Amino acid sequence: MAWLPGPLLCRALLGFVCMSAPGAAVEVKVPAEPLSAPVGQTAELTCSYSTSVGDNFALEWSFVQPGKPISVSHPILYFTNGHLYPTGSKAERASLLQDPPTAGVATLKLTDVHPSDTGTYLCLVNNPPDFYTNGLGLINLTVLVPPSRPSCSQSGQTSVGGSAALRCSSSEGAPRPVYNWVHLGSSPTPSPGSMVQDEVSGQLLLTNLSLTSSGTYRCVATNQMGSASCELTLSVTDPSKGRVAGAVIGVLLGVLFLSIAAFCLIRFQKERRKRPKETYQGSDLSQSSTDDSHAQQNLKVPGLEDGGLLRDASSLH
Repeated sequence: MAWLPGPLLCRALLGFVCMSAPGAAVEVKVPAEPLSAPVGQTAELTCSYSTSVGDNFALEWSFVQPGKPISVSHPILYFTNGHLYPTGSKAERASLLQDPPTAGVATLKLTDVHPSDTGTYLCLVNNPPDFYTNGLGLINLTVLVPPSRPSCSQSGQTSVGGSAALRCSSSEGAPRPVYNWVHLGSSPTPSPGSMVQDEVSGQLLLTNLSLTSSGTYRCVATNQMGSASCELTLSVTDPSKGRVAGAVIGVLLGVLFLSIAAFCLIRFQKERRKRPKETYQGSDLSQSSTDDSHAQQNLKVPGLEDGGLLRDASSLH
């Protein structure tokens, strides 16, 4: 396997050689406008150069993520000593439109582009002893991705007179989606003064809520690759009606309780009236008579003993 010099060492050596010997200028040209490609498609990053190609000709393509300096770029491929050396995570998908790139065309082809391919690509041409005045070209590539299905959520005080915030956000989408909220159904749409919508953040602020604010709300996330949506249901309550309803329910429960109590009392009285009288057996009556006679025999009345009452009566005559 051929030894592949590091990009920083290669640039330093080539720069030293270029500055130490006179030669023609190396000019690299790339598109001034940013490029874009749909996800999964092939992107062609056009790069052309002008120089007299010799044995020292070298081409390098590298990549840097968005927001990072080009000093931390990662190599994609090299062409040097007449051989092409793909490298890095994009090696299997990266190639040159013309191989070898010795006719002034150094265009890079990147197949099956991913969202992570979005960033800045560097086309660097060195051809000692030619000195370079503009041997580096920068191309910004954006991989276009349709919005993913957004997530809808709500917060706030959902009662009459209160405020609620509805939020909507897609985890994927390039360029960044814009968001639009719509109140569905036959209910009257809230007045524009009570709705404040932010298409960038995806937030819908509803103020001075009324019962007509209730219903289903749909959020649609859109970019040039497509759209996706989510829905949520907002239920606005009226606390005053809740208190009236609670009082009515309390009264109804009280009436129901009294009705049940009255019903039970009336039924108890009817059952008591219908209860049959108690009957006694003959033996019980006989026993009762016997007991009464014994009681009479044992009863002693003063004056009746030994005919005392008769003597008293005779004395009266």
